[in-house]
Amino acid sequence: MLIGRDKEIELLNMAINDTESHFIAIYGRRGIGKTYLVREACTNRLTFQHAGLYDGGMSDQIFAFIASLSEAGYDFKKKPQNWLEAFEGLKELIRQSKESRKIIFIDELSWMDTPKSNLIMALENFWNGFASARKDVILICCSSATAWMISKVIHNKGGLYNRLTEKIALKPFSLRQCEDYVHAKGLVLNREQILQYYMIFGGVPYYWTFLKKGLSLAQNIDEILFSDDAVLKDEFKYLYASIFKNPDVYLKIVQALGNKKVGMTREEIIDAARIVNSGDLTLRLEELESCGFIRRYNAYGMKKKNALYQLIDNYTLFYYKYLKNAPSDEHFWSNSINTPSYNTWCGLAFERVCLEHVIQIKMKLGISGVLTEVNSWQCKKDPEKGIFGSQIDMLIVRRDQVINLCEMKYSASEYTITDKDENNINKKINDLVQQTGTGYAIFPTLVTTKGLVPNTHAGVIQSVVTLDDLFKI
Repeated sequence: MLIGRDKEIELLNMAINDTESHFIAIYGRRGIGKTYLVREACTNRLTFQHAGLYDGGMSDQIFAFIASLSEAGYDFKKKPQNWLEAFEGLKELIRQSKESRKIIFIDELSWMDTPKSNLIMALENFWNGFASARKDVILICCSSATAWMISKVIHNKGGLYNRLTEKIALKPFSLRQCEDYVHAKGLVLNREQILQYYMIFGGVPYYWTFLKKGLSLAQNIDEILFSDDAVLKDEFKYLYASIFKNPDVYLKIVQALGNKKVGMTREEIIDAARIVNSGDLTLRLEELESCGFIRRYNAYGMKKKNALYQLIDNYTLFYYKYLKNAPSDEHFWSNSINTPSYNTWCGLAFERVCLEHVIQIKMKLGISGVLTEVNSWQCKKDPEKGIFGSQIDMLIVRRDQVINLCEMKYSASEYTITDKDENNINKKINDLVQQTGTGYAIFPTLVTTKGLVPNTHAGVIQSVVTLDDLFKI
């Protein structure tokens, strides 16, 4: 049962049915469905498949590779001592194969790249000196270490430079795709419940596989995260360790960012995380961004050098809020519903989901084809200039000279704009104009769950986007 991967399946089928060799890189975070995608697309057609060993040394990795070749039907007369010799065995397996298309699937390639192993050199030799010269090889390499895949394979400056024929960056599911998955599994969850689970785990398919029939959503969450034998009790530890070989510095960065909702500059990260300002920090920020844990954006009206970094991974944020100092109550989530802490979390988590569904918001606003930039923005209070001090979590700045100032409000019922809300919106508009000098028209836009109560203050809102709109595609 493959949900929401139609374009990726089409690309893989094109490669499989072609008359040339293909080198395909598939990357995305742990649990995003890379392995499942390949196995579904290539059912019973894999000539060879192998998965790297987590935390295995070079000798362990080569031993496992030899074992995979044996399972595929090739046995070495002399056991290889290095990767060049190991890939010679793969070449021979391909030569012996009678299949018209030889599909080679190597999963978690980054785990095989141990220090001084020369794995990439051997892979270069295999592709450049053998597979690319044939017409029948489809080499598919996957890795959860997105940053590694990008630097070592996709942007390789050596023998693999410009050798990839296709690359697939596997993205999380949207709310709509998660709904499709829920229905396909026969689970009974409404859209509000799907949203709540999404606010915890995002659209990572792996996390959705743990939902059980016959349990309420709260019971499911308690069992998955808070019970004594919770299946994802140690997930945070494995998540970052599976992607980064030395995760400690990355964790310092995301923990620092988790304490400031709107984001931090590079200098603020250095101070808060107590790390050294160097080129290594730039690389680590780029790696966290490429893996989807953080986003980098330029606040509207600010110079690019003052870019902000914001933690946007749903599960990581939930971990620091509730799991880092895990409560002893096995029914913690069921007992937390409608508490002040829960309601505050819902508001913040809903804002992140909205940031992940800008395409759907633009569709509802009728601006899908308009070039836009999506920013957050803030300014400090300055009474002398008539600035109140504002924080805006989403600005959609449009090429047609309109700015949608988005107010994202989680609510169990239709949202009521109060006198205070109207004043806050007008202050934000005032600050934005005063601080940036923009001449664009500013449209206050409400993104909420149930819709808007029509009252005397509702007129300040130009457009309304509801939860159902976020489920459109």
